[in-house]
Amino acid sequence: MTNHFARLQLHPELVQTVNTLGYTEPTPIQSAVIPVLMAGQDVTGQAKTGTGKTAAFALPMLNNLTLGADHVQALVLAPTRELAMQVAKAIREYGRDLGARVLAVYGGAPYPPQIRQLNQGVDIVVGTPGRLMDLMKRKVLDLSQVDMVVLDEADEMLSMGFIEDIETILGATPDVRQTALFSATLSPQVRRLANGYMHKPQAITIQSENMTVANIEQRYSLVNPRDKTAALT
Repeated sequence: MTNHFARLQLHPELVQTVNTLGYTEPTPIQSAVIPVLMAGQDVTGQAKTGTGKTAAFALPMLNNLTLGADHVQALVLAPTRELAMQVAKAIREYGRDLGARVLAVYGGAPYPPQIRQLNQGVDIVVGTPGRLMDLMKRKVLDLSQVDMVVLDEADEMLSMGFIEDIETILGATPDVRQTALFSATLSPQVRRLANGYMHKPQAITIQSENMTVANIEQRYSLVNPRDKTAALT
């Protein structure tokens, strides 16, 4: 069976890993985004959850790592702890044969384990804006040598009021870096963020005809609050 990821000039270990995971054909957003990121360009990607966007930025990110470096090389910002954990897990899976060191940081978790891992050395940090800011203030997270930044679900982060934190975090990264922004919608606020912190990004839009899976039937009932459990049963 031919693995079409090999055509994207990815490291052989990455191609082997995605093949082991059962991926042979890139999704539309992966086919569009991976070559652009591999070429070192900035990207704005408009795509909904479930289109494969995590691999679209994770594979080029892993491909360009300098293994064994003593600083954080890549940063992913996510709006929620659940997404941060999910993205970090996916990047670990994709980079397992490379030995990539990936850390998820988010609120609600104890600080000591996260600080200990940062002190031991991490290649990629995935985190929520609030916890990233806290770790920066504690002087345990240094972003001054980051090569790549990804803003995942940027519209959600902005709607949650994280704009000032995001700007502070981006301001702590080098002026010369690669940036990728992914959002389900490109609102004026998202566009302003992209215009202010990205260098001539290539815009990629993946159209999705359906918001839900075709074989899922949706129904609703109007009931009194006290009757919800009985109605659901």
